Amino acid sequence: MPKICYQSKNFSKGSTEIIEQANVIIENYAAQGFKLTLRQLYYQFVSRDLIPNKTQEYKRLGSIVNDARLAGLIDWDAIEDRTRTLRSLGSWNDPGDIINSAAYSFKLDLWKNQGYRIEVWIEKEALAGVFEPICNELRIPFFCCRGYTSQSEMWGASQRLLRWRQGHQIPVILHFGDHDPSGIDMTRDIIDRLKIFGCPLKLERLALNMDQINQYNPPPNPAKETDSRFSGYVEKFGDESWELDALEPILLAGLVRDAVSRFMDADAWDRALEMEQSGKANLEKASQNWNQVEEYLDGLE
Repeated sequence: MPKICYQSKNFSKGSTEIIEQANVIIENYAAQGFKLTLRQLYYQFVSRDLIPNKTQEYKRLGSIVNDARLAGLIDWDAIEDRTRTLRSLGSWNDPGDIINSAAYSFKLDLWKNQGYRIEVWIEKEALAGVFEPICNELRIPFFCCRGYTSQSEMWGASQRLLRWRQGHQIPVILHFGDHDPSGIDMTRDIIDRLKIFGCPLKLERLALNMDQINQYNPPPNPAKETDSRFSGYVEKFGDESWELDALEPILLAGLVRDAVSRFMDADAWDRALEMEQSGKANLEKASQNWNQVEEYLDGLE
């Protein structure tokens, strides 16, 4: 992991302590197989009572982390921006190379013969990196709603989920959102709007819920008084709110794993996985023996 010094900087004692604590948190996440966003790092500081939960402290932490990375004190790979990515077309050295790539990426639909079709819906795109590994492992799609889902995406989702129903599978959405006036209401909104499009479904809000707040004690924020749903939220939950980002990634992944296990037919999964491994082995064989394959194809009219 690269710690590269681009600019020499002098840090105060307080900033040095922040950098040292940041590296401890980063190493803990890396050991679990996760990278951090700056906001996740901030909430880990707050939850450990290292800094107060204030906007100016978030900005201060961001400034210290930025300077520390430039000074070669924090790994450049440890903190990522999940909203900005480079996109390009792939290329290969020869046809055998692409077959090797196909063998690596070859996947069967392991849910084809299951009774359920599961999707994970996340309020925030910044948490995609937390959910992607576990969703890929369990072969379930995940969708970043980015707040209230657009009407176009909601209609498209309804058509997709209805196709599963037509194929005699029950669609299930596992929803993750903040515990604040809008974050709570988004769960209701998903159900209601999919019903408009004739798509009843099973939806489980896996987080963030009040029992988890009581158990894990994430740092609170004032609920936004400008939110049109503020008064109804306060009547039910009080004037504090909590962000999903504050929960540990390993906990969020565990919530997905536990929920999916309740819907999965393990025997059907294992049979499909065996078929996938057989197909992958054949592709690898073709790649490793590409010269013979090419000679055979050249001989065909």
